Amino acid sequence: MEENKSSRLPDNAYRPLREGEKYIPLLPARENPREVTPYSVIMGIIMAILFSAATAYLGLKVGQVFEAAIPIAILAVGIGSLSGKKNMLGQNVIIQSIGASSGVIVAGAIFTLPALYILQLEAGFWQIFLSSFVGGCLGILLLIPFRRYFVQEMHGKYPFPEATATTEVLVTGESAGKQTKLLALSGLIGGLYDFIISTFGWWTDEISTRMMAWGETLADKYKMVFKLNTGAAVLGLGYIIGLPYVAIICGGSFLVWFVIVPLIGYFAPGMTLPVGDGIDLTVGAMSAEQIFANYARPLGIGGIAMAGIIGILKSSGIIGRAVKLAANELGNKRDLNGPTLRTEQDLSMKFVLVGIIAALITTFVFFQFGVIHNISQTLIALLIVFVIAFLFTTVAANAIAIVGSNPVSGMTLMTLILTSVILVSVGIQGERGMMAAMIIGGVVCTALSMAGGFITDLKIGYWLGTTPQKQEKWKFLGTFVSALTVAGVMIILSKTYGFEGEGALVAPQANAMAAVIKPLMEGGETPWILYAVGAILALILNFIKVPALPFALGMFIPLQLNVPLLVGGLISHFVGSRSKDASINKARRDKGTLIASGFIAGGALMGVVSAILKFNNVDLFASKWYATPSAHWLSLAMYLLIIAYFAWDAIRGQKK
Repeated sequence: MEENKSSRLPDNAYRPLREGEKYIPLLPARENPREVTPYSVIMGIIMAILFSAATAYLGLKVGQVFEAAIPIAILAVGIGSLSGKKNMLGQNVIIQSIGASSGVIVAGAIFTLPALYILQLEAGFWQIFLSSFVGGCLGILLLIPFRRYFVQEMHGKYPFPEATATTEVLVTGESAGKQTKLLALSGLIGGLYDFIISTFGWWTDEISTRMMAWGETLADKYKMVFKLNTGAAVLGLGYIIGLPYVAIICGGSFLVWFVIVPLIGYFAPGMTLPVGDGIDLTVGAMSAEQIFANYARPLGIGGIAMAGIIGILKSSGIIGRAVKLAANELGNKRDLNGPTLRTEQDLSMKFVLVGIIAALITTFVFFQFGVIHNISQTLIALLIVFVIAFLFTTVAANAIAIVGSNPVSGMTLMTLILTSVILVSVGIQGERGMMAAMIIGGVVCTALSMAGGFITDLKIGYWLGTTPQKQEKWKFLGTFVSALTVAGVMIILSKTYGFEGEGALVAPQANAMAAVIKPLMEGGETPWILYAVGAILALILNFIKVPALPFALGMFIPLQLNVPLLVGGLISHFVGSRSKDASINKARRDKGTLIASGFIAGGALMGVVSAILKFNNVDLFASKWYATPSAHWLSLAMYLLIIAYFAWDAIRGQKK
């Protein structure tokens, strides 16, 4: 069988198949394409470092972690094309697979570990690194037995949206140079735009109705305020997520900010509630933001946790079938390590079991000597990590396979609640209990994030015909590099910005984790009724077929970070619906995706540069000007300008 050197995938290579149709990989199974080379490994490491830094900054700033797979694939293809390299498809898959470890490791770390700083606990470099690295390794190892089920047994039945988009990039040869130039240009524009905001303060990163006198009155008297983050990176994120999904997110946000918060302010003005630092305020004296933090956010937490439970129940059949398949392979009913075809070779089940045992031993040593210091309690913590990570692995993979979104934050919230209850029952509480629960949550969260992300890499490899064993083996290197990078970046950002107070990084998921765990561990009042109401709302949403997780996330994440997602989604809808020719609309959407990816990557990377400057006491910020109304109006003008550029350039896209 001759190697197919076409720059396009065969029509039936990755699209949904009907029964009886034949799957044709681009790289034939009986050939040995170049995959793991010094070039592909070094490029993969560079991508892992760069995108770990970028996604860590963006995730801590806005609470959304963009998937690095598509930008990395674009860069891999473009750099290879511009440097004149040939037959790069197999190597580019390895580059993408190693580099894409960045986004999943970052998600696992930043959703949980900043809570240690928020709770005023010590969080050293090695604690952050080990929880990220061990969790990532567990995610890889626990997913391998499920690979056949998700990417092979169910081929054609799951859409894998992100894997499809990444695959399209990897097999696009003719326009690779143009794609890279467009990504670089948009990255420069988005990066410069966000760099000016964060470093020089020439215009503000947020505008609100408080800019006007009537808006101030509306906020103070009726607890109603509208806010918008003006960053380019968040705008690009909304474009890639798309209008249907962000509309659901904003639906939850609008319910909270324009219905629940004003109603609480109107009907319970005399109720007194602690707002931190030993201060008690009546609801009438609270700002809309304080009402949101004390009353509305717990509703979102309950909804997120219930969405995770719903996901496990829906995936119970998948777990049973995949475990049976793995057991057959371990029992040599089907030789996993030596099949006829190269494209079906996984790491052996014996290697997987030894790896899981080694990861658990490392976790035990880490917990015992670095966190808990009690053998029986450490064993209980270890059991929690393994059982929950195993159960939720299929939920994460299933979510990515169907909608391309991993509900890892909701699953981790439920893990923390369950972990805290168990740890308190065995005598671990107070600061030691909070530290133990957060580290456990960090390991589990990273494992689940890795499982969801890695299934995308393996599906890409399956479609193209690369060797899964090589992807699995070198994924550990990407995990190691990404864990080192995110640990360093998180420490720099925590010292530069912090996670509490004016100008701090938002870190919404980590704040939720801290809010949940503190009363559980210190014997304070836990808002169980608000959690329960949020959980019931999630059940109702599931009953009427509305995705509960994005709606609950919208209730939890601050309004100013949700609205720009909607703006980006509206741009995507506008760009992709102007023509009556579907192929032109697709070309425009694809060009917009490249621009959005550039905004995200450029804005996030320059955010890290800005943080490094501040960390080294380089202060170029125009604080006095930033606080004036003129800076806010200029911010609105600049935001409208970058929106206009985005839409104008994307709509110039032409079909190939």
